Amino acid sequence: MSGTPHSPAADRVAALLADLLPGGRIGSVVAGEILAGTGAALDLTNPADGGVLATFADAGSSVVESAMAAASDAQRAWWGMSAAARGRALWAVAALVRQHAGALAELETLSAGKPIRDTRGEVAKVAEMFEYYAGWCDKLHGDVIPVPTSHLNYTSHEPFGTVVQITPWNAPIFTAGWQIAPAICAGNAVVLKPSELTPLTSLALGLLCDRAEGIPRGLVSVLAGAGPTTGAAAVAHPETRLVVFVGSADAGAQIAAARAIVPSVLELGGKSANIVFADADLDRALIGAQAAIFGGAGQSCVAGSRLLVHRSIHASFVERLSRAAARIPVGAPTDPETQIGPINNRRQRDKIADMVEAAAGAGATIATGGACPAALRDTGGFYYGPTIVDGVAPDAAIAREEVFGPVLAVLPFDGEDEAIALANGTPYGLAGAVWTGDGGRGHRVAAALRAGTVWVNGYKTINVASPFGGFGRSGFGRSSGREALMAYTQTKSVWVETAAAPAVTFGYVG
Repeated sequence: MSGTPHSPAADRVAALLADLLPGGRIGSVVAGEILAGTGAALDLTNPADGGVLATFADAGSSVVESAMAAASDAQRAWWGMSAAARGRALWAVAALVRQHAGALAELETLSAGKPIRDTRGEVAKVAEMFEYYAGWCDKLHGDVIPVPTSHLNYTSHEPFGTVVQITPWNAPIFTAGWQIAPAICAGNAVVLKPSELTPLTSLALGLLCDRAEGIPRGLVSVLAGAGPTTGAAAVAHPETRLVVFVGSADAGAQIAAARAIVPSVLELGGKSANIVFADADLDRALIGAQAAIFGGAGQSCVAGSRLLVHRSIHASFVERLSRAAARIPVGAPTDPETQIGPINNRRQRDKIADMVEAAAGAGATIATGGACPAALRDTGGFYYGPTIVDGVAPDAAIAREEVFGPVLAVLPFDGEDEAIALANGTPYGLAGAVWTGDGGRGHRVAAALRAGTVWVNGYKTINVASPFGGFGRSGFGRSSGREALMAYTQTKSVWVETAAAPAVTFGYVG
């Protein structure tokens, strides 16, 4: 252990774990059992006060071996079931998530630092994910291809087998559900490695999957361990047939390179542009700009972290936005009134502060924020107030690199073409938005933006039925909708000769 004092919330976390995990022990969930790790001790820190919530041992390669063996057996049993039976099993998972929703939301708030008003909604969305894909299980079928020969040619979608999923710390249970549900709907087994900073709700979700009626033991395993050790062992395992990674672009590139011949789905970072034209409904755009970047304390790959504002309204819009941002409640994530909780970890909080300081040193103006709110400085928590950085040059680091915090970089523009060029002037391409009263302009700009998701007169609306993923450095593959099922399956083409006397064009009958 690190010697860091225990958090006052440690007892409450222990009580929640006792309700969700057998004996309240923290370890990997494999075939319905909690397996203790064999590696180094890892502390879980409370983002709201900096104290230790719990300690667990890094899983290590032996636990990975157990998870892979269980996954292989479970996947064969799962794929041998009828599609309708698999659908009923997914629905049973959703029912268990709803049954334990209160405990899951509270545990997510305490361990990840996300406001309780957010985690309650995210847990409900996890249940929706399993319900949505439950309906897909018996509707995932192939096609008959009208080939110009005497053959019957048909296709089928088959699972990869065992899928390794690596998820980040910013939305643990939401991201776990986002990936597990389509993967098992498509017939795969899952070995999930959540961030070692926030593993608790993912472990609980894995156990609920295992408890659901109809789910074979070991179909969903969750590893409690670090990326360079446990995560690397899972990715490198010979039974791994598909790797799904949600996280930073640099880490995703390393994973893709490490197993180049193994397919992967990468949902990486973003530097999304939120474009406001002068003819927009500015009151709605003002609220939308706040939600785009300050929701989740900006710890979202899809955050609208660049605000592009038409020069004619730039000064007034930034002034109004700064006044509004300064009023957003920042505080304890357990308080229902809190809209911005702490940054998840000290390292990330310090990175945010350094990037803002560097921007100010390069000539940008801090319109509001730029520090921990005064009332929270003695809490020990990793708080950072909503921050607006104006006068940012397009090539500045804060305009091109992901901050992953409640920090908005503002850039003015003069016309539609310039707005599009600025928006596309980044290697990322996860999302973007345009606010305008001109319907034609909305469609034009949406079509011109190199991004996987574009909103017109809105921001951050997502749904499990709609595909989500990025262009360019933001990754490839999709994590929801029907497209996710395609990412989690392989297409097989079968040719059957139907002619009574097919033409022979080569060879002889011996």
